[in-house]
Amino acid sequence: MATSTGSIPAVAATPSRRELNKAATRQAITDAALSLLRSHGPGSFTVEDIADTAGISRRTFFNYFSSTDAALAAVTHGFLDNAIQQFRLRPADEPILQSAQAALMALADPMTVAPLAELFTLTQQSTLMSHSELQAWEHCTEQIIAVARERVAGGADGVDELYVRALAGAVISCGKAALEVWFTRRGADLSPASLAELRQLLIDSMALLGSGFTAGTSPAPLSTSSASASS
Repeated sequence: MATSTGSIPAVAATPSRRELNKAATRQAITDAALSLLRSHGPGSFTVEDIADTAGISRRTFFNYFSSTDAALAAVTHGFLDNAIQQFRLRPADEPILQSAQAALMALADPMTVAPLAELFTLTQQSTLMSHSELQAWEHCTEQIIAVARERVAGGADGVDELYVRALAGAVISCGKAALEVWFTRRGADLSPASLAELRQLLIDSMALLGSGFTAGTSPAPLSTSSASASS
C-alpha cells in the first residue's frame, strides 16, 4: 500500500499450500451452510448436516466455526474482505470516506455483492436469522474500526477513539440503509441488474455520508469506467 512518505509498497507473500487448503475448507463450509439454508430454511439443519455436505468431519467444522450461525455470518465476509483490501490500496492521505467509496467502486462486478445480498434477503424472511445478521454486521464494524485506526494512527494527535468508532458506526448504518432500500425495491431478486443496483446504492450511501448529508444534494452517478480509473 502506498504511504504518505512515498515508501515502496510491500509485496504480498504467496500463500502456502496449507493456507490455501485452509481457505478452501472454510469456503466449502460456508458454501454448504448457505446451500442448506436455501434448501431447508432457517433452523432446519445442524452442524452435522453442514459437515456432511462439505465433506468434512464435525471436528473439522469446529476448527473453523463455533456454530451454524457463525458459518452463515461468514458468507458476507468475503465481500467485506475484498472491500477492505481495496481500501488499503488507496493513498494514505486520502479522506477515509472517499477511500471507502473508491473501494466499493473498485469492486466493479455486481456479483461481488451476491453473498451479502443473499444472506440479507434470507435474514429478512425469518427472525431465526437475526443472530447471523448481527454477527455479520459486528464483523464489519470491527474491520472498519481496525482500518480507520491504521489511517489515523500516524496523525499528530494519535488515534481518536470517538472519531474511529463514530465513523465505523456511521458507515455501517449507511450500508444497512442501502441494503434496506434495495430490498424494499427488489425483494428476493438476485439478478445481475438487481445486484448492480445494490452495489450502486452502497457507493451512493458512502457519498452521502462524505457530503455530510447536505440537503438537496445527491451523489453523482458512478460508472464502472470511473471505478477502474480510481482503483
